[in-house]
Amino acid sequence: MTEQLIAEPTEELYEGERTGLEIEEFADGADDHNPWDPNQIRVTTKTFSLRHILDLIEDGGLELAPDFQRNRVWKARQKSRLIESILLQIPLPAFYFAEDVDSTMRVVDGLQRLSTVLDFVRGSDRARFALSDLEYLNEEGKRFADLQPALQRRLYNTQIIAHVIDPTTPVAVTYNIFKRLNTGGTPLNAQEIRHCMSRQRSRDFLRRCAELPEFDKATGGTLRNNIRMGDREAVLRFCAFRLHDADSYRRSDSMDAFLLQTTQELDDPKKVDAEQLAELEKDFVRAMVNATTVFGPYAFRKWWGGSNEARNPVNRPLFESWSVALADLDPADVKARAAKIRKAAVALMNDPEFLEAITTSTGDKRKVAYRLSKTYEAARVS
Repeated sequence: MTEQLIAEPTEELYEGERTGLEIEEFADGADDHNPWDPNQIRVTTKTFSLRHILDLIEDGGLELAPDFQRNRVWKARQKSRLIESILLQIPLPAFYFAEDVDSTMRVVDGLQRLSTVLDFVRGSDRARFALSDLEYLNEEGKRFADLQPALQRRLYNTQIIAHVIDPTTPVAVTYNIFKRLNTGGTPLNAQEIRHCMSRQRSRDFLRRCAELPEFDKATGGTLRNNIRMGDREAVLRFCAFRLHDADSYRRSDSMDAFLLQTTQELDDPKKVDAEQLAELEKDFVRAMVNATTVFGPYAFRKWWGGSNEARNPVNRPLFESWSVALADLDPADVKARAAKIRKAAVALMNDPEFLEAITTSTGDKRKVAYRLSKTYEAARVS
Protein backbone atom coordinates (compact mmCIF):
# COMPACT_ATOMS: atom_id res chain seq x y z
CA MET A 1 0.00 0.00 0.00
CA THR A 2 1.19 3.53 -0.71
CA GLU A 3 0.77 4.59 2.89
CA GLN A 4 3.59 2.20 3.79
CA LEU A 5 6.00 4.07 1.51
CA ILE A 6 6.30 6.99 3.94
CA ALA A 7 6.86 7.30 7.64
CA GLU A 8 3.79 7.81 9.77
CA PRO A 9 2.90 11.52 9.90
CA THR A 10 4.55 13.20 12.87
CA GLU A 11 2.91 16.06 14.71
CA GLU A 12 4.84 19.22 15.57
CA LEU A 13 5.38 19.82 19.26
CA TYR A 14 6.24 23.05 21.02
CA GLU A 15 7.57 22.68 24.55
CA GLY A 16 5.80 19.33 24.75
CA GLU A 17 2.47 20.74 23.58
CA ARG A 18 0.82 19.49 20.39
CA THR A 19 0.36 22.06 17.65
CA GLY A 20 -2.16 20.08 15.58
CA LEU A 21 0.07 20.37 12.49
CA GLU A 22 2.13 17.75 10.73
CA ILE A 23 5.85 18.46 10.56
CA GLU A 24 6.59 19.85 7.12
CA GLU A 25 9.77 19.05 5.20
CA PHE A 26 10.15 22.42 3.61
CA ALA A 27 13.31 22.43 1.48
CA ASP A 28 12.18 24.56 -1.44
CA GLY A 29 15.21 26.16 -3.01
CA ALA A 30 14.93 29.19 -0.74
CA ASP A 31 18.64 29.78 -1.22
CA ASP A 32 18.05 30.46 -4.93
CA HIS A 33 16.91 34.04 -4.28
CA ASN A 34 18.47 36.91 -6.11
CA PRO A 35 21.58 38.36 -4.47
CA TRP A 36 21.04 41.46 -2.36
CA ASP A 37 22.19 44.80 -3.64
CA PRO A 38 24.21 46.29 -0.75
CA ASN A 39 23.13 49.75 -1.85
CA GLN A 40 19.51 48.83 -0.99
CA ILE A 41 20.34 48.09 2.64
CA ARG A 42 20.16 51.29 4.67
CA VAL A 43 20.49 51.03 8.44
CA THR A 44 21.11 53.86 10.92
CA THR A 45 22.04 53.49 14.59
CA LYS A 46 20.14 55.35 17.31
CA THR A 47 20.11 55.42 21.11
CA PHE A 48 16.90 55.45 23.17
CA SER A 49 16.10 55.30 26.88
CA LEU A 50 13.66 52.58 27.92
CA ARG A 51 11.27 55.30 29.11
CA HIS A 52 11.32 56.80 25.60
CA ILE A 53 10.76 53.36 24.07
CA LEU A 54 7.78 52.67 26.34
CA ASP A 55 6.32 56.09 25.46
CA LEU A 56 6.76 55.34 21.75
CA ILE A 57 4.98 52.01 22.15
CA GLU A 58 2.06 53.60 23.99
CA ASP A 59 1.84 56.46 21.46
CA GLY A 60 1.88 54.09 18.48
CA GLY A 61 5.28 55.25 17.26
CA LEU A 62 6.79 51.79 17.82
CA GLU A 63 4.64 48.76 17.07
CA LEU A 64 4.98 45.43 18.83
CA ALA A 65 2.34 43.44 16.89
CA PRO A 66 0.02 43.45 19.93
CA ASP A 67 -1.89 40.22 19.24
CA PHE A 68 1.30 38.19 18.98
CA GLN A 69 1.23 35.34 21.51
CA ARG A 70 4.57 36.29 22.96
CA ASN A 71 3.72 35.20 26.51
CA ARG A 72 3.72 31.64 25.21
CA VAL A 73 7.18 32.12 23.74
CA TRP A 74 9.20 33.44 26.68
CA LYS A 75 9.02 31.66 30.03
CA ALA A 76 8.57 33.46 33.38
CA ARG A 77 12.19 32.79 34.31
CA GLN A 78 13.48 34.39 31.08
CA LYS A 79 11.34 37.47 31.70
CA SER A 80 12.51 37.93 35.27
CA ARG A 81 16.17 37.39 34.40
CA LEU A 82 15.92 40.07 31.69
CA ILE A 83 14.52 42.60 34.18
CA GLU A 84 17.22 41.61 36.67
CA SER A 85 19.92 42.22 34.02
CA ILE A 86 18.51 45.69 33.35
CA LEU A 87 18.42 46.52 37.05
CA LEU A 88 22.03 45.29 37.34
CA GLN A 89 22.89 47.70 34.50
CA ILE A 90 24.12 44.94 32.23
CA PRO A 91 24.01 46.31 28.66
CA LEU A 92 21.32 44.81 26.48
CA PRO A 93 22.13 43.43 23.02
CA ALA A 94 21.27 45.81 20.19
CA PHE A 95 17.73 45.98 18.82
CA TYR A 96 16.59 46.24 15.20
CA PHE A 97 13.61 48.38 14.16
CA ALA A 98 12.10 48.80 10.70
CA GLU A 99 10.91 52.32 9.93
CA ASP A 100 7.84 52.92 7.75
CA VAL A 101 7.36 55.85 5.38
CA ASP A 102 5.16 57.57 7.99
CA SER A 103 8.08 57.45 10.49
CA THR A 104 6.45 54.81 12.69
CA MET A 105 8.67 51.86 13.54
CA ARG A 106 8.17 48.13 13.96
CA VAL A 107 10.35 45.81 15.99
CA VAL A 108 12.41 43.48 13.81
CA ASP A 109 14.63 42.01 16.51
CA GLY A 110 14.00 42.40 20.24
CA LEU A 111 10.22 41.92 20.27
CA GLN A 112 10.24 39.56 23.22
CA ARG A 113 12.64 41.71 25.25
CA LEU A 114 10.62 44.91 24.74
CA SER A 115 7.33 43.08 25.31
CA THR A 116 8.73 41.82 28.60
CA VAL A 117 9.76 45.31 29.73
CA LEU A 118 6.38 46.74 28.66
CA ASP A 119 4.46 44.04 30.51
CA PHE A 120 6.54 44.47 33.65
CA VAL A 121 6.38 48.27 33.78
CA ARG A 122 3.11 49.30 32.14
CA GLY A 123 1.28 46.12 31.26
CA SER A 124 -2.33 45.32 32.02
CA ASP A 125 -3.17 43.54 35.26
CA ARG A 126 -3.16 40.29 33.32
CA ALA A 127 0.20 40.90 31.63
CA ARG A 128 2.06 42.52 34.53
CA PHE A 129 4.22 39.97 36.32
CA ALA A 130 6.22 39.66 39.54
CA LEU A 131 9.92 38.90 39.56
CA SER A 132 10.89 35.31 40.33
CA ASP A 133 13.89 32.96 40.24
CA LEU A 134 16.40 35.83 40.40
CA GLU A 135 20.13 35.16 40.73
CA TYR A 136 21.62 38.27 42.33
CA LEU A 137 18.94 40.73 43.47
CA ASN A 138 16.77 40.39 46.54
CA GLU A 139 13.60 41.53 44.75
CA GLU A 140 11.71 38.23 44.58
CA GLY A 141 7.95 38.55 44.20
CA LYS A 142 8.08 42.29 43.46
CA ARG A 143 6.28 44.03 40.63
CA PHE A 144 7.50 47.29 39.14
CA ALA A 145 5.39 49.37 41.53
CA ASP A 146 7.00 47.55 44.47
CA LEU A 147 10.56 48.43 43.49
CA GLN A 148 12.42 51.25 45.22
CA PRO A 149 12.22 54.56 43.26
CA ALA A 150 15.96 54.36 42.56
CA LEU A 151 15.52 51.00 40.82
CA GLN A 152 12.52 52.27 38.88
CA ARG A 153 14.58 55.24 37.63
CA ARG A 154 17.45 52.93 36.76
CA LEU A 155 15.18 50.87 34.54
CA TYR A 156 13.59 53.93 32.91
CA ASN A 157 16.99 55.54 32.26
CA THR A 158 18.59 52.43 30.77
CA GLN A 159 19.94 53.23 27.31
CA ILE A 160 19.49 50.83 24.42
CA ILE A 161 21.07 50.81 20.98
CA ALA A 162 18.74 50.26 18.03
CA HIS A 163 19.68 49.75 14.42
CA VAL A 164 16.83 51.25 12.38
CA ILE A 165 16.18 49.83 8.91
CA ASP A 166 15.24 52.63 6.51
CA PRO A 167 11.85 52.34 4.74
CA THR A 168 13.63 52.31 1.37
CA THR A 169 15.09 48.89 2.20
CA PRO A 170 13.02 46.23 0.34
CA VAL A 171 10.63 44.23 2.55
CA ALA A 172 12.11 40.93 1.39
CA VAL A 173 15.54 42.11 2.52
CA THR A 174 14.16 43.22 5.88
CA TYR A 175 12.50 39.80 6.28
CA ASN A 176 15.78 38.02 5.61
CA ILE A 177 17.62 40.33 8.01
CA PHE A 178 15.06 39.30 10.63
CA LYS A 179 15.66 35.61 9.89
CA ARG A 180 19.40 36.08 10.28
CA LEU A 181 18.99 37.93 13.58
CA ASN A 182 16.32 35.60 14.97
CA THR A 183 18.58 33.36 17.03
CA GLY A 184 18.17 34.32 20.70
CA GLY A 185 15.65 33.09 23.26
CA THR A 186 13.00 30.99 21.55
CA PRO A 187 13.38 31.79 17.82
CA LEU A 188 10.22 32.87 16.03
CA ASN A 189 8.96 30.75 13.16
CA ALA A 190 8.29 32.12 9.66
CA GLN A 191 4.66 33.06 10.31
CA GLU A 192 5.54 34.81 13.55
CA ILE A 193 8.16 36.83 11.69
CA ARG A 194 5.66 37.76 8.97
CA HIS A 195 3.19 38.75 11.66
CA CYS A 196 5.71 41.03 13.37
CA MET A 197 6.50 42.71 10.05
CA SER A 198 2.90 43.06 8.86
CA ARG A 199 0.33 45.79 9.38
CA GLN A 200 -2.93 45.75 11.29
CA ARG A 201 -5.03 45.12 8.16
CA SER A 202 -3.62 41.69 7.34
CA ARG A 203 -3.29 40.70 10.99
CA ASP A 204 -6.95 41.46 11.65
CA PHE A 205 -8.05 39.60 8.52
CA LEU A 206 -6.03 36.46 9.23
CA ARG A 207 -7.15 36.43 12.85
CA ARG A 208 -10.81 36.90 11.88
CA CYS A 209 -10.70 34.01 9.42
CA ALA A 210 -8.84 31.79 11.90
CA GLU A 211 -11.60 32.41 14.45
CA LEU A 212 -14.44 31.47 12.09
CA PRO A 213 -16.53 28.51 13.31
CA GLU A 214 -16.33 26.96 9.84
CA PHE A 215 -12.53 26.87 10.03
CA ASP A 216 -12.66 25.50 13.55
CA LYS A 217 -15.03 22.72 12.48
CA ALA A 218 -13.07 21.83 9.34
CA THR A 219 -9.83 21.50 11.32
CA GLY A 220 -11.48 19.69 14.23
CA GLY A 221 -10.57 22.47 16.65
CA THR A 222 -6.93 21.37 16.64
CA LEU A 223 -5.63 24.71 15.35
CA ARG A 224 -7.72 26.89 17.64
CA ASN A 225 -5.55 29.70 19.08
CA ASN A 226 -2.49 27.89 17.77
CA ILE A 227 0.54 28.56 19.94
CA ARG A 228 2.85 29.12 16.93
CA MET A 229 0.34 30.90 14.66
CA GLY A 230 -0.24 27.80 12.54
CA ASP A 231 -3.89 28.82 12.19
CA ARG A 232 -2.92 32.20 10.69
CA GLU A 233 -0.44 30.55 8.33
CA ALA A 234 -3.11 28.13 7.10
CA VAL A 235 -5.40 31.05 6.25
CA LEU A 236 -2.51 32.93 4.61
CA ARG A 237 -1.68 29.92 2.43
CA PHE A 238 -5.29 29.77 1.25
CA CYS A 239 -5.18 33.48 0.41
CA ALA A 240 -1.86 33.13 -1.42
CA PHE A 241 -3.06 30.37 -3.73
CA ARG A 242 -6.54 31.86 -4.09
CA LEU A 243 -5.10 35.18 -5.22
CA HIS A 244 -2.34 33.62 -7.35
CA ASP A 245 -2.01 30.48 -9.46
CA ALA A 246 0.80 27.95 -9.73
CA ASP A 247 2.49 30.01 -12.45
CA SER A 248 2.77 32.94 -10.04
CA TYR A 249 4.32 30.63 -7.50
CA ARG A 250 6.87 29.44 -10.06
CA ARG A 251 8.02 33.04 -10.47
CA SER A 252 8.59 33.48 -6.73
CA ASP A 253 11.88 32.73 -5.02
CA SER A 254 10.40 30.42 -2.41
CA MET A 255 7.31 29.67 -0.34
CA ASP A 256 8.57 32.20 2.22
CA ALA A 257 8.78 34.90 -0.43
CA PHE A 258 5.36 33.95 -1.81
CA LEU A 259 3.66 34.19 1.58
CA LEU A 260 5.46 37.42 2.43
CA GLN A 261 4.27 38.93 -0.86
CA THR A 262 0.69 37.88 -0.08
CA THR A 263 0.93 39.43 3.39
CA GLN A 264 1.98 42.73 1.79
CA GLU A 265 -0.93 42.53 -0.64
CA LEU A 266 -3.43 41.94 2.16
CA ASP A 267 -2.00 44.99 3.91
CA ASP A 268 -2.36 47.20 0.83
CA PRO A 269 -5.93 48.31 -0.12
CA LYS A 270 -4.61 49.19 -3.58
CA LYS A 271 -3.63 45.54 -4.13
CA VAL A 272 -6.58 43.88 -2.36
CA ASP A 273 -9.43 46.31 -1.73
CA ALA A 274 -12.15 45.96 0.90
CA GLU A 275 -14.54 44.25 -1.53
CA GLN A 276 -11.92 41.71 -2.56
CA LEU A 277 -11.05 41.09 1.08
CA ALA A 278 -14.71 40.40 1.90
CA GLU A 279 -14.96 38.08 -1.12
CA LEU A 280 -11.84 36.26 -0.03
CA GLU A 281 -13.39 35.62 3.38
CA LYS A 282 -16.58 34.29 1.76
CA ASP A 283 -14.50 31.98 -0.43
CA PHE A 284 -12.65 30.75 2.64
CA VAL A 285 -15.87 29.99 4.48
CA ARG A 286 -17.22 28.10 1.45
CA ALA A 287 -14.01 26.08 1.22
CA MET A 288 -14.19 25.14 4.90
CA VAL A 289 -17.86 24.11 4.64
CA ASN A 290 -17.16 22.01 1.57
CA ALA A 291 -14.12 20.36 3.15
CA THR A 292 -16.19 19.37 6.18
CA THR A 293 -18.91 17.98 3.92
CA VAL A 294 -16.49 15.84 1.94
CA PHE A 295 -13.98 14.72 4.55
CA GLY A 296 -15.63 15.18 7.94
CA PRO A 297 -13.03 14.78 10.71
CA TYR A 298 -10.31 13.86 8.16
CA ALA A 299 -10.27 17.19 6.29
CA PHE A 300 -6.75 18.36 5.38
CA ARG A 301 -5.15 15.26 6.85
CA LYS A 302 -3.48 12.26 5.29
CA TRP A 303 -6.32 9.75 5.02
CA TRP A 304 -6.69 6.54 3.08
CA GLY A 305 -10.47 6.18 3.39
CA GLY A 306 -10.79 3.94 6.44
CA SER A 307 -13.85 4.65 8.60
CA ASN A 308 -11.92 3.94 11.81
CA GLU A 309 -8.60 5.27 10.61
CA ALA A 310 -6.51 7.23 13.12
CA ARG A 311 -6.78 10.96 12.52
CA ASN A 312 -3.43 12.43 11.54
CA PRO A 313 -2.40 16.06 12.19
CA VAL A 314 -3.34 18.77 9.69
CA ASN A 315 -1.05 18.72 6.67
CA ARG A 316 -0.29 22.23 5.36
CA PRO A 317 0.10 21.28 1.67
CA LEU A 318 -3.21 19.41 1.80
CA PHE A 319 -4.82 22.43 3.42
CA GLU A 320 -3.70 24.89 0.78
CA SER A 321 -4.50 22.61 -2.17
CA TRP A 322 -7.88 21.25 -1.04
CA SER A 323 -9.14 24.56 0.35
CA VAL A 324 -8.40 26.32 -2.95
CA ALA A 325 -9.84 23.43 -4.97
CA LEU A 326 -13.13 23.58 -3.03
CA ALA A 327 -13.49 27.37 -2.75
CA ASP A 328 -15.36 27.84 -6.04
CA LEU A 329 -17.85 25.01 -5.66
CA ASP A 330 -21.49 25.29 -4.64
CA PRO A 331 -22.03 23.54 -1.29
CA ALA A 332 -25.18 21.79 -2.57
CA ASP A 333 -23.26 20.40 -5.54
CA VAL A 334 -20.40 19.28 -3.30
CA LYS A 335 -22.84 17.54 -0.97
CA ALA A 336 -24.34 15.62 -3.90
CA ARG A 337 -20.90 14.53 -5.13
CA ALA A 338 -19.19 14.10 -1.76
CA ALA A 339 -18.75 10.32 -2.07
CA LYS A 340 -17.16 10.66 -5.53
CA ILE A 341 -14.80 13.42 -4.34
CA ARG A 342 -13.78 11.30 -1.36
CA LYS A 343 -13.05 8.37 -3.66
CA ALA A 344 -10.92 10.60 -5.90
CA ALA A 345 -9.09 11.95 -2.83
CA VAL A 346 -8.28 8.43 -1.60
CA ALA A 347 -6.96 7.59 -5.06
CA LEU A 348 -4.63 10.60 -4.80
CA MET A 349 -3.32 9.33 -1.49
CA ASN A 350 -2.34 6.12 -3.28
CA ASP A 351 -0.51 8.09 -5.98
CA PRO A 352 3.18 8.04 -4.98
CA GLU A 353 3.88 11.32 -6.78
CA PHE A 354 1.05 13.13 -5.02
CA LEU A 355 2.03 11.67 -1.65
CA GLU A 356 5.58 12.87 -2.15
CA ALA A 357 4.29 16.33 -3.14
CA ILE A 358 2.60 16.74 0.26
CA THR A 359 5.37 15.11 2.29
CA THR A 360 8.91 16.02 1.23
CA SER A 361 10.37 19.30 -0.09
CA THR A 362 6.83 20.63 -0.13
CA GLY A 363 7.84 24.07 -1.42
CA ASP A 364 9.28 22.61 -4.63
CA LYS A 365 7.59 24.42 -7.51
CA ARG A 366 6.84 21.28 -9.49
CA LYS A 367 5.31 19.60 -6.45
CA VAL A 368 3.19 22.63 -5.62
CA ALA A 369 1.82 22.72 -9.18
CA TYR A 370 1.17 18.97 -9.14
CA ARG A 371 -0.83 18.89 -5.91
CA LEU A 372 -2.84 21.98 -6.87
CA SER A 373 -3.81 20.53 -10.26
CA LYS A 374 -4.62 17.07 -8.90
CA THR A 375 -6.85 18.28 -6.08
CA TYR A 376 -8.58 20.69 -8.50
CA GLU A 377 -9.38 17.75 -10.80
CA ALA A 378 -10.48 15.51 -7.92
CA ALA A 379 -12.84 18.18 -6.56
CA ARG A 380 -14.61 18.34 -9.93
CA VAL A 381 -15.03 14.61 -10.54
CA SER A 382 -18.53 13.70 -11.77
